[in-house]
Amino acid sequence: MDTNFERFVRYGVFPGIAKTGAECERELAEVYAAIDEVASYNELKVLDAFRHVKFSDVHMGSTTGYGYDDIGREKIEEIFARVFGFEKAYVRVQISSGTQAISAMLYGLLRPGDTMLSVTGKPYDTLAATIGISSGDNDGSLKNYGIDYKDCELREDGSPDIEKIISIIDDKTKMVFVQKSRGYTARRALTSEDIRAIAKAAHDKKSDVIVAVDNCYGEFCEKEEPGDLGCDICAGSLIKNPGGGICYTGGYIAGHEELVEKCARHLTTPGLGSEVGPTLGFNRMIARGLFTAPKCVAECLKGAVFAARLLEKTGYAETSPASDAVRGDIVQTLIFRDEKKMYDFVGKIQACSPVDSFVTPEPWDMPGYEDKVIMAAGAFVQGATTELSCDGPMKPPFIAYMQGGLVADQAKLAVMLSLS
Repeated sequence: MDTNFERFVRYGVFPGIAKTGAECERELAEVYAAIDEVASYNELKVLDAFRHVKFSDVHMGSTTGYGYDDIGREKIEEIFARVFGFEKAYVRVQISSGTQAISAMLYGLLRPGDTMLSVTGKPYDTLAATIGISSGDNDGSLKNYGIDYKDCELREDGSPDIEKIISIIDDKTKMVFVQKSRGYTARRALTSEDIRAIAKAAHDKKSDVIVAVDNCYGEFCEKEEPGDLGCDICAGSLIKNPGGGICYTGGYIAGHEELVEKCARHLTTPGLGSEVGPTLGFNRMIARGLFTAPKCVAECLKGAVFAARLLEKTGYAETSPASDAVRGDIVQTLIFRDEKKMYDFVGKIQACSPVDSFVTPEPWDMPGYEDKVIMAAGAFVQGATTELSCDGPMKPPFIAYMQGGLVADQAKLAVMLSLS
């Protein structure tokens, strides 16, 4: 056995599985190298943004109350804007989830009579409720406010259907919405080239249409971000990729200045916009999280590709993306086609968590989702998906979505234990 993998045996991994894991590790050398190269590119890009704005210790102070004239907040938002390729960013601890950030982006930019066109099919469950297309109570949704919704499915290979997108865009289309990650689906995540093609086609058809990106799970997986690809605005969560596994809470919206300010006015109030919002001492956490984010994402990706390769070799589950595929997000889809297999696998993820390793996940009616969801989430920050987690709706074909891992060894141990 590769002595590098003997360390896993003492923690319950069968020797034969550890041997197979060592084989996977050798086979993935080039994939790991490519991940490291992207991480290095992005780490230098982030560092350059900090240097450009002349970030200093004084910018890591605290404000309270209204939070007027928070120079640290202004510097951090300038850094985020540069990193994501835009003019302005709104980065606040008052945003508690990615869905809230995306929802604010939609409510801030859409008006009664406008049409939102989702070009990646129906969004995931929690956002469907915001739009007004879920089976539950849609009171307060976009639909409730007279905002129309259309969608366009991806092609069978997961690529955007550019011709169909162009045919659907009309005078009422205010926003072309792109969900980069796969959500609770088996389709692949979009890549930078996919998003660039969507943005170009949409703007060629209607120059003033807003191309908006749900960037959750996708930040720093590639070298380019939405602003580099011709998009107008994007949003995401700080307890996902850009928080670097450090942020306790928060979210961001980055885009063209007038668009971001519209979103800020929705989250605060017209007349105040982005001028208010105390940082409460979190500037240091947000800045440090962003600085470490590219390396953190690389660890997440290495854990995901290892899981894919090991499960491919053993046939325990169908995987998407494949271990050697180009990745647009940190999510690894695992199709078990067996309820017990999925239940057991999610349990092993929980058992390998630093928090609540002793509990057993059970399916439950999770708010915002239409089916019972089973979730392994032994994280230091509740709901933080840069930390190793695995969840999915308990329904055929029993698909689980594994993401995160502050250190890749945690994911490797969990996956090998699931086969032991």
